[in-house]
Amino acid sequence: MSRARFLRLAAGATAALAIGPLPSRAASTRKEDKMQTRPIPSSGELLGIIGCGTWQTFDVGSAEADRQRLAEVLQVLFDAGGSVVDSSPMYGRSEAVTGDLLSRLHAHERAFVATKVWTRGGDAGVRQMEESMRLLQHPRIELMQIHNLLDWRTHLKTLRAWKEAGRIKYLGITHYTVSAFDELEAIMRAEKLDFVQLNYSLDDRAAEARLLPLAAERGIAVLVNQPFGGGGLLRSLAGAPLPAWAADIGCASWAQVLLKYVVCHPAVTCAIPGTSRPQHMRENVAAGMGAMPDEAMRRRMVADWPRR
Repeated sequence: MSRARFLRLAAGATAALAIGPLPSRAASTRKEDKMQTRPIPSSGELLGIIGCGTWQTFDVGSAEADRQRLAEVLQVLFDAGGSVVDSSPMYGRSEAVTGDLLSRLHAHERAFVATKVWTRGGDAGVRQMEESMRLLQHPRIELMQIHNLLDWRTHLKTLRAWKEAGRIKYLGITHYTVSAFDELEAIMRAEKLDFVQLNYSLDDRAAEARLLPLAAERGIAVLVNQPFGGGGLLRSLAGAPLPAWAADIGCASWAQVLLKYVVCHPAVTCAIPGTSRPQHMRENVAAGMGAMPDEAMRRRMVADWPRR
């Protein structure tokens, strides 16, 4: 496949229940303050290139301070032009917390909610997905994914029926390890999918070899989990000075460097870093704005990041 073609394809208390939308801290009408978007290949619908994952970070109790902080995380995302919020039944209370916060913020229509089915058997899958809808407090999920390919043949039949019936808008598959890439590739080649979610970061670039080009060729949107290398890469860079070229692509932190490397790839639709801190969400969404690395800069980023 030619490069030109590739680029083309490419909370608990009563007072808590009364909370309405938070005041915007990132709201702006200036075009340069809104994040870039990418189209979902199967529909053309645009998504902001930075979203929010909820693994661990949204698995909290009813303490109002925790809920308020996470509500602000989502508000920052939406104000910046992002919309993707990704969860799963295996993320503890994250689906329930996400649903509660979206209702508090009156933000279900602003959110592109993605979750997953993670069980064996068709009936069990239906029950789990219906429970996810209840917890997320919305009668339709934008994206339902088969988590880590568990019993994917069974669930894919259900997802196609649900998509036809309008209960979900898109369907996809996920995994988070390189060891699953052969199976991901086989399914992507054999089945019609709207999305694939996979691991990809500056120090975990295996997806560049086959899966990202294949997603572009097959018209499959790509969600990137672990854009910070599961957190280990970001921690390894703590204290390391930013290279001089970081300013050339609008980066003021290593987190922004890592995110820009991921989202500038033409096959990537959206990266979904997880955070429970509004200040980190502000940092993340800023990586979706402004100048993006070109191919020469991407090569330099690979060559220059300090291995620890």
